[in-house]
Amino acid sequence: MSLLFNDRQSGANEKSVSLLQRIQGQLLGFIRQWLAALGEIWRDPIPSLLTIAVLGVSLTLPATLYVVVKNAELVEQSWDNASEISLFFKQDIKDKKQQAVIKQIELMSEVEGVHFISKQQALTEFENLSGFGDALKYLDSNPLPDVLIVTPQPDYANPSAAGELLTELEALKEIDFGKLDIEWLRRLEAVVSLIKDALFSVALLLVVSVILIVGNTIRLSIVNRKEEIEVLKLVGATDGFIHRPFLFTGVWYGFFGGVIAWIAIELMLLWISAAIDNLAQLYQTDFSLQGLSGGDMMYLLMLSMGLGLAGSYIVVKRQIKEIEPDAT
Repeated sequence: MSLLFNDRQSGANEKSVSLLQRIQGQLLGFIRQWLAALGEIWRDPIPSLLTIAVLGVSLTLPATLYVVVKNAELVEQSWDNASEISLFFKQDIKDKKQQAVIKQIELMSEVEGVHFISKQQALTEFENLSGFGDALKYLDSNPLPDVLIVTPQPDYANPSAAGELLTELEALKEIDFGKLDIEWLRRLEAVVSLIKDALFSVALLLVVSVILIVGNTIRLSIVNRKEEIEVLKLVGATDGFIHRPFLFTGVWYGFFGGVIAWIAIELMLLWISAAIDNLAQLYQTDFSLQGLSGGDMMYLLMLSMGLGLAGSYIVVKRQIKEIEPDAT
């Protein structure tokens, strides 16, 4: 019994080693075909470089729009104070009533914080900023009202919610009127929404164009290698073995196209970064352009390689099926 068990164990080891060798052989075969596909691209460099350049340009536009949306959202977040509400107290309101109103507003769930500016503080600030300090000395009294700056919670910082909050606060009898730059918020939100819609539409069109470009390039490659494919079929090569080099070629095209798109975006950002910095200084902000992060870059490469694979797969399966060796 032990001898028989040993024999069976020996046979099992041979089978496991054989299976391992088959897996290693297939893996090495994949690597060879992967590298051979890269070599096939460089054997005909001019058409390959032109194809890669076209793919890079096609991928650059949606990637650039994504960068624009990303930076626009950063600008929108940095301008949260655009949703601040300025409430102007009536002139005859006593200090105690003002404090009661401030406490009432602070306890509202829609409000994140309040900041009180007295009429004297407002007049001093106006003197410093306007340059009419000497002229203001001739005024009999301070014409400016007391002001309360109300900052809504983030959930109430959008135009519609901030407008509703403004209406509610203006209903207080101690408040003369309120002010909120709703139009600016609506314009900014509309611009970001427009860019997002444009990004989706343009990206969809260019995705189709990338697939068509890769598919047409692979189709021409198959036509040029028709005799080689016929020989492979005559010697019994499987469809998978014949398909893989062309599929890998499509993936390589997508990879290099993604790299070209990334380089183009970084060069554009480098070109306009100085102008953006000067504009930010004029508005006294520390905003700086944000390019593609590491995760964005990986996503761009995976997307471009996936599109290259899809374009080549659509063509390869049909074209190679139609190629059959001549029986005569």
